[in-house]
Amino acid sequence: MEQSRAAARLQIVLGHLGLPSAGAVVVHPTTGTISSASFHPQQFQYTLDNNVLTLEQRKFYEENGFLVIKNLVPDADIERFRNEFEKICRKEVKPLGLVVMRDVTISKSEYAPSEKMTTKVQDFQEDKELFRYCTLPEILKYVECFTGPNIMAMHTMLINKPPDSGKKTSRHPLHQDLHYFPFRPSNLIVCAWTAMEHIDRNNGCLVVLPGTHKGSLKPHDYPKWEGGVNKMFHGIQDYEKNNARVHLVMEKGDTVFFHPLLIHGSGQNKTQGFRKAISCHFASADCHYIDVKGTSQENIEKEVVGIANKFYGAENSTDLKDIWMFRARLVKGERTNL
Repeated sequence: MEQSRAAARLQIVLGHLGLPSAGAVVVHPTTGTISSASFHPQQFQYTLDNNVLTLEQRKFYEENGFLVIKNLVPDADIERFRNEFEKICRKEVKPLGLVVMRDVTISKSEYAPSEKMTTKVQDFQEDKELFRYCTLPEILKYVECFTGPNIMAMHTMLINKPPDSGKKTSRHPLHQDLHYFPFRPSNLIVCAWTAMEHIDRNNGCLVVLPGTHKGSLKPHDYPKWEGGVNKMFHGIQDYEKNNARVHLVMEKGDTVFFHPLLIHGSGQNKTQGFRKAISCHFASADCHYIDVKGTSQENIEKEVVGIANKFYGAENSTDLKDIWMFRARLVKGERTNL
């Protein structure tokens, strides 16, 4: 029964995207049709009333938990982000609080400051050039449809997925972003994820499980992968294996907005190039912090706090709320709770 439901949902998604089967999904503007006769405006719970999304787009996000907007971010902005990332890799700029990460297969002895050694930079809220992404009118116009007018930028990343070493460590396990977040409600949180170049299954595009945003937060931990797993790459331990999957093939500037409970991940990069994307998680300033102790998120809290204390030279002086308050920046409207 569950498998047939998943297959039916996949057919709806593929029909919406104008595709015949479940291969690599080439994303098109949301102009197809979707079976949504049961929807009524008062039943919308994952989108807010707005004059930006079409009714069809709202229904698609409500049903599937993600929405791709084609060619949203201009090439000129993406090139500026790419240039700033390269400066960071060369250590020409060192923004406060920035976390630079490398693949688990790169040993310390091999490390040298270059783009080839950097797989991700995150928490770039103090880098004015990269943080411009979080304030782009093109992005915020859509973000407001999910968060409302008071918008906080909560978590920032530029991902530089490396060519896989053969150990498949460039993969990102299936996960839900809410696992990392000590704030609620989840329906007022959204991720904007923009392709900085052509992205497909060869270089490790996003894979999403449509409709899984309607479920609950699942327990996460490190997957038991033979080749090793990158730091903080937690994955879901008990997801339904029969859920339909959609691979998002995106062009430079395409942006996907998705719910923090949507199960998603990415495959290995089988090419010789580096696959880049820039993203930010946004939340309504009306969200509130929660205590994750005693919940399935306690494991990530211990890990994040431990890394933060080491990074800032502190000792047991921070908690998860402190870390997120340090990251959070108001980008539109008024700051209330967060």
